[in-house]
Amino acid sequence: MQFWIFRNAKFTFLQWRKKAYWVSGVVLSLGVLAMVWNVIAIGNWQSYGVDFTGGTRIVVELPEGVVEADLREALGGPEAPPISRFGAENEFTIRAPIEEGVGSEEMANRIRDQIAASPAISEFEVLQTEFVGPTIGAELQQQALLAILLSFFATLIYLAIRFEFRFGVASVVATVHDIMLTLGFLALFRIEISLPTVAAVLTIIGYSLNDTIVVFDRIRENLMKKGGRREDPLTLINRSINEVLPRTVLTSGTTLAVLLSLLILGGAVIRDFTIVLILGVIIGTYSSIFVASPALLEIQNRWGTKEEAERRKKQRSRRKKKKEAIPV
Repeated sequence: MQFWIFRNAKFTFLQWRKKAYWVSGVVLSLGVLAMVWNVIAIGNWQSYGVDFTGGTRIVVELPEGVVEADLREALGGPEAPPISRFGAENEFTIRAPIEEGVGSEEMANRIRDQIAASPAISEFEVLQTEFVGPTIGAELQQQALLAILLSFFATLIYLAIRFEFRFGVASVVATVHDIMLTLGFLALFRIEISLPTVAAVLTIIGYSLNDTIVVFDRIRENLMKKGGRREDPLTLINRSINEVLPRTVLTSGTTLAVLLSLLILGGAVIRDFTIVLILGVIIGTYSSIFVASPALLEIQNRWGTKEEAERRKKQRSRRKKKKEAIPV
């Protein structure tokens, strides 16, 4: 049973596309400014974690009854390095970034001493110690970028085969938009970029594409119907978006409900990962309606076939004549 707002929905989404362009443009500009400021303030356009910049990674096993908050307090409270769950419930990973003038061994010993000095932690065991060099971090950055670029290429090929080439181009435009907005958000709030964060960004790409494909699939179905090719593209795309609107809103709503639960109950371990996913779901839903669909319309209007262009010209001429024929 659909909500009353979705019954016979006739929202004119594409008529709002210019306002959506302004919204996206302003948010993207804020993100770019944040990236530039980060380069000046911290020497990098994003706040990279140990996975990408190098540092010391230590896995410790704590006694029963000692929780993550005790370990975080022992390592400096709010200033503590990133801590996450590892394996068993009482095993944790500590990622300490590289500090100028401090060697890896010295950093590892400092962490051990801080934990040992905590009154809340009577004993502990170091299970693993790893040192990640800056070279490995740089390679991970390149591999993450390569993974994103390959996803673009695969998307373009897949949609070009399944639909038409213009659908693939429009979906890539929307995906680039989503990633740029997400990266701008990460730069603005200096959320640490780690391997889980990259995984969240790749998940966003998949979610955004899935939502876009649902809309495009309905557009294609309506194009294949009798008279679909002769229908005004703006009217057809608007109608297609309205037809899948219940599915889009309900899917996004249930996904956000789960993610908000994770954000509230999941703790600091998966907080950044969950925040990025929440942001991605919102951006992906927005872009499938206000970026991907308008991009498809713009591509169609500019580079459509001659027959389609001629047909649209005749339709506009007929509408103009009808308006002129209406007595004032």
